[in-house]
Amino acid sequence: MPRVSSLLAPGFYIWRHRKWMLLLLALVVLSMFIALAIGKAYQNWDDDPDRGAIGIENGAFGESYATPIYLNQGWSASDSLWFYTTTQGSNLLPYDFFLVLEQAESEELFRSDANIDYFRYLPQKPTFFNPDGMPVGFAKDTYEGRDYMGFTCAACHTGQVNYRGTAIRIDGGPAMADMVGFLTALAQAMEATLSEADKRQRFVERVIALDNDFQTEAEIIDSLTVWRQRIGLYNTINHSHVDYGYARLDAFGRIYNRVLQHILNHAQLAETLAMVMGPQGAPLLSATQIQAVLQGVNASILSEEEFAEVVARLQSNDNGLPGLGRRDMLRIRDALFNEPDAPVSYPFLWDIVQSDYVQWNGLANNAGVGPLGRNTGEVIGVFGNLDWSAQKPGFNFSSLSAWITGQSRKHEQINFKSSIDLVNLERLEAHLKSLTSPAWPESIFGSIDLEKAQQGRLIYARYCESCHEVIQPRNWDRVVIGKMMALDKIGTDPAMAQNSVHYTGKSGNFNQTVQETDVGKLYIAEEAPVVQILTSATRGVVATPDADKWLVRRWLDWLYTLGMSFFQNEIQATIKNGNYTPDTTAQPYNSLLSYKARPLNGIWATAPYLHNGSVPTLYDLLLPKKRVCSPDAANCIPDPEIGQYRPDVFYVGQREFDPVKVGNLSQATDAKRFITTRVGDLNSGHEYGAGRTPQLDGKTVLPALDEQQRWQLIEYLKTL
Repeated sequence: MPRVSSLLAPGFYIWRHRKWMLLLLALVVLSMFIALAIGKAYQNWDDDPDRGAIGIENGAFGESYATPIYLNQGWSASDSLWFYTTTQGSNLLPYDFFLVLEQAESEELFRSDANIDYFRYLPQKPTFFNPDGMPVGFAKDTYEGRDYMGFTCAACHTGQVNYRGTAIRIDGGPAMADMVGFLTALAQAMEATLSEADKRQRFVERVIALDNDFQTEAEIIDSLTVWRQRIGLYNTINHSHVDYGYARLDAFGRIYNRVLQHILNHAQLAETLAMVMGPQGAPLLSATQIQAVLQGVNASILSEEEFAEVVARLQSNDNGLPGLGRRDMLRIRDALFNEPDAPVSYPFLWDIVQSDYVQWNGLANNAGVGPLGRNTGEVIGVFGNLDWSAQKPGFNFSSLSAWITGQSRKHEQINFKSSIDLVNLERLEAHLKSLTSPAWPESIFGSIDLEKAQQGRLIYARYCESCHEVIQPRNWDRVVIGKMMALDKIGTDPAMAQNSVHYTGKSGNFNQTVQETDVGKLYIAEEAPVVQILTSATRGVVATPDADKWLVRRWLDWLYTLGMSFFQNEIQATIKNGNYTPDTTAQPYNSLLSYKARPLNGIWATAPYLHNGSVPTLYDLLLPKKRVCSPDAANCIPDPEIGQYRPDVFYVGQREFDPVKVGNLSQATDAKRFITTRVGDLNSGHEYGAGRTPQLDGKTVLPALDEQQRWQLIEYLKTL
């Protein structure tokens, strides 16, 4: 048995030399703040006057434009460029691979300006922070000694509108991007590179010539195979019958699925596979086939590679494996995941830091460390490396996350190691505080008729302002209060809000842990709402110091991030405003079955409209949805054929602006056709201007606006 003196020796040593220990700690903290100060100064080093923007000649849909200009939104050139290029920990694929990958059907680089423009991302020239000329929001991230290309916030939240050859970049505006098309084409390009000898040889030679992370052909091909499998798996899991097209994405549906994939354990996977029924009502897989599929997969939490191997075996015919086709694989997908079939427009980011609740249905409370959790969820969705694994309880870096996520009593706990950069997420959120909405550029689009706008102000006060308050967008102390409206009252497409509440999945190690809600605590069941699972997962990541940094910096960065998230955030924890169904102990997420109205400053730059992008212009939004009655519908009065209605079919993808109706033109029939007839795409509801939707009180329905009033209101909206 050790002597007491030997047990006390370390503590005695620290006490005796406490002055030196305190001095060492002070030096470490001081060096951290010096590094942060240098980093802040470094943000201003890239000040290209064009902010890296370039013009495009004969681009997608025949568009040509000169070098884009910027409006005054409170950001300098260096502010924009830092926002575009600062990594948040997204790792879509190895950086060198993206630099040299060819398109599937040609030798042209996948990252060529023409191809980037086709998917409606924004090409850039090389600048100090972006020496390889990556598009807006495409950034290099270094994780565990390897370089990756991933997305930043700017990829989805930087807009552009064109007008007669002049292009205007909108910082924080909604992107026109087609991410699904981009990822599909990326997987095809990787597959073609693996299967075509000449293309493969060019790829290998170019990667080796870069002399970075890869040195041999075998290493390159093995890695390309793994990343092709990863992206293909992501595309398969997130297949949807709803065609998103340009300018929208079901981000929450995809975040939900990534979380479910990475917390799924071996036992739950085996049980779920046994329960999947085939088209004839019999089990799709036999016990022997399931055993073969899962052979050698013993981890209680499956890694990305292990899950991909399981999917590959399900589709293979070798050694008695089931050899499932596409329809049967979708049956398994539906048993494990949820179809992301509720695409929404990319929200605009100005005033987001000043908002009490964010997301289209107010899912995220913006107080305290709420923004850090929200942004962590976003990086989970856009390809953060999630190296989550199970480990035994004990004193380690994941002990805190185990306690915060309620896993302390578990015999195994999740280690939430990932590439997600919490420090940069906090810095990016703080950076957005100075971003303001863009003012209508009269020198480009034409002057505002102030007399007409004054009449429109009176209409706005009566019809719109109870939900969409008017704020001073450049007041530093502004608070943006969202107004919630229940689905049955607002009448817009319900899919996004309903999915956020009703989608469920296997809870993995979170099973039987306790989680707080606004109406009390509850146990997470084995089959649980994904909103609960996502909440626990983001808490676990936020509570895990960055494992990719050395010990002292790891903890100091983590403490700094949490401290700044609290002290810089002036939003208070409050209940929601508006007319919505409140949460109850029986239905703790009722309030999410609603949509949020926010101030409309800068609304001219955010087409298409409604949360799902189903209305092309503001003028169209003031028109009614044409009512068509089915033969068996009772008490339904159809609208007459002659009249003005919201378009049920229009085209999305053009950036050419319509300054009269205010929105994007939809004349390019080679763009993506938007048909508004099925759930997820519906253009109904929010018919205040048509005299059909009750006001915030849920009772008062105002008369429909006439033609003159519509144009007056449009003119006023330009002034916001």
